[in-house]
Amino acid sequence: MSAPALTAAQQSAVQRRTVLVLSLGQVLGGIAFGATVSLGALLAADISGDDALSGLATASVTLGAALCAIPLARLAARVGRRRALTLGNLFALVGIAVVILAASLRVFPLLLAGILMIGAGNAGNLQSRFAATDLAVPAHRGRDLSIVVWATTIGGVAGPLLLGPGEIVGAAIGMPPQTGSYVFSFVAQSAALVLYLVALRPDPLLAAQRIATVAAAASSVQAVDRPVVARYAMFAIAGSHVVMASVMAMTPIHLSHMAHSMHAGHDAAAAAADVSQLVGITIALHVAGMYALSPVFGILADRWGRLQVVLFGQVLLGGSLIFAIFANDRAWGVMVALILLGLGWSAATVAGAALLTESSAPELRTRRQGRSDSLMSLSAAAGAVLAGVILSNFQYAGLGIAASVLVLIIVALSPLGRRARS
Repeated sequence: MSAPALTAAQQSAVQRRTVLVLSLGQVLGGIAFGATVSLGALLAADISGDDALSGLATASVTLGAALCAIPLARLAARVGRRRALTLGNLFALVGIAVVILAASLRVFPLLLAGILMIGAGNAGNLQSRFAATDLAVPAHRGRDLSIVVWATTIGGVAGPLLLGPGEIVGAAIGMPPQTGSYVFSFVAQSAALVLYLVALRPDPLLAAQRIATVAAAASSVQAVDRPVVARYAMFAIAGSHVVMASVMAMTPIHLSHMAHSMHAGHDAAAAAADVSQLVGITIALHVAGMYALSPVFGILADRWGRLQVVLFGQVLLGGSLIFAIFANDRAWGVMVALILLGLGWSAATVAGAALLTESSAPELRTRRQGRSDSLMSLSAAAGAVLAGVILSNFQYAGLGIAASVLVLIIVALSPLGRRARS
């Protein structure tokens, strides 16, 4: 026999517990994500010996997320969020081990395979934000979603900042260079796996499905579905993610070139140390921009409207690209660009996810959420590969100009997101 639907009071209590558990899981999962973002491009460039191939690291992590987004969403629809999120953590744990092995053997394809599996785990992290909306009331949907997104700030900022301590730990236990921080990532992912298995009960999606079934049986009114608005939300999320991922992926390489040019003719070890420090601080600021203000954007999405905040995100992304184009030869200019890049991504994806959820009928939400995550990741994978080519041929400013085209398209198509009916 299936469990009975929750009462309103029980639903509220379960939702609070669910948001707390998902937030803690995002803190732990964000550590692995932050380390991979910081080290992936550098490891790829070092092992392959070609900067143009560095974009394949970000392409692999996003491709892994794309390949697993729809299967994990379908699995969640059948057996619940808890098992789907746990499987994502298992993928990430295996991926971390493979990356360390690849760095030890200096095998480039094996490195990409490991990063791809970490990306598969990140598909679970992405699904967490939708899990926060399963039992949320419409008036607080953006807020609850954004709280879970915000929780990633702690792990996402800690990941890059653990590069230095990680190298000390890695050297002490004989790990390959630039992989020491993955020790912290492995421990954090293991803790997240246990957390979801033990604490994510009752399962929010299964509980929401029972509530929807009871509500449908008691009412003759069919749930509203707006497919055109949902498709625009998917495009806005994917486009904003491509802009963020492509510029962010090439920033460590750009900063590396800047640091080495400043240390031309000087100690190579000092140059390498400066690169690690500059990259770590810049990516940490970027990840903070991605997540730290997400609750603000969630509350604004609830009050101003989802589409208005999506467009505000495009304004922030446009400001980021202006700095990337005109101030890319100064470290502070790149840092400002990356902070604005993170803020724009946060506004667009938080509001876009809320718009996608509320424009989809309950029976279609999980499927569309999986498609959205898959589209977002596949587009970013292609963007990261192209970003490496653009950086090699047109430098960082050229990359900023190319990314600005997507921002303009998202704004131009925004009337599609205003349709009351589709």
